[in-house]
Amino acid sequence: MSRILRYHSTGRPADVLTLETESAPDPAVGEVRLTVLAAPVNPADINQIEGKYGKQPSLPATPGAEGVARVESAGPGVSTLSPGDLVLLPPGAGSWRESLTTAAQDLVRIPADLDILQAAMLRVNPPTALLMLTQYTDLNAGDWVLQNAANSGVGRCVIQIAKARGLHSLCVVRRPELIPELEALGADAVILDRREDMASIRERTGGAKVRLALNAVGGDSATGLAAALAPGGTLVTYGAMSKQALKVPNGFLIFKDLRVRGFWLTRWFENATVEERGPVFDELIALASAGRLTVPVENTWPLGEFAAAVDQAQREARSGKILFRMSA
Repeated sequence: MSRILRYHSTGRPADVLTLETESAPDPAVGEVRLTVLAAPVNPADINQIEGKYGKQPSLPATPGAEGVARVESAGPGVSTLSPGDLVLLPPGAGSWRESLTTAAQDLVRIPADLDILQAAMLRVNPPTALLMLTQYTDLNAGDWVLQNAANSGVGRCVIQIAKARGLHSLCVVRRPELIPELEALGADAVILDRREDMASIRERTGGAKVRLALNAVGGDSATGLAAALAPGGTLVTYGAMSKQALKVPNGFLIFKDLRVRGFWLTRWFENATVEERGPVFDELIALASAGRLTVPVENTWPLGEFAAAVDQAQREARSGKILFRMSA
């Protein structure tokens, strides 16, 4: 028997989550049984438990959009994985558990020496960052990308992936103490999310024709990014932290012909083929293995202390991610 977190109704995570036990079935044809090692607590996980996410599972449900696991046994017909291999769990697997049985074809094998906690966070924020940098406009080395919420998990990945690809990043944050931290991470310019600083974006980028901006805030912050885009530029929205509506003046569309797009990783996973997913994770795993793509970790918790874990994950101004660590 192994432990698993479930919720039978939506609501405040610490109130509706329950710790239960189950037995993972033996793997059938094409399946493997896994021991889960670690899984992060992401904002989307919290939103889903609260009933506020764009796609809700049938109840009862197990949260956890990503995680890392070790193969314990393989069913008939599995030739790509062996016991002992480390893998990334499939999207939306319900990773807040100690074990599960799933299809082998949905798993991504990772190097044995990759840091377990960093591996557990490779399925959500890093592909979001990489896909937004590559799907909407063709960027060349030396080009600039703008982003707000730059200290978020996605924002930090954008900085590091952009740097690895030879791109420049201008990053917008709300707290001045974050500026040296993100500069050390590789950001080329970091400014505060206030009107006078946003007005200086063109000066900070040397007058470059910026063609891509990534928005996770909305409201005036998104408008400031859009104002700095060159004609024909693209504003991609993937979050709404301010809970304020996106404001794009008519003139930006008429006279600048800006493109306004949205990105949702869940939809990409639903539509992407195995052939399309492969290069994305090959690049991310290579960067993580080389230490060029990392996400800070504030704390890890065992499953049994889930109430403390989810409460800490919801605090503002954390120094890093919160993860469940199920096994050494």
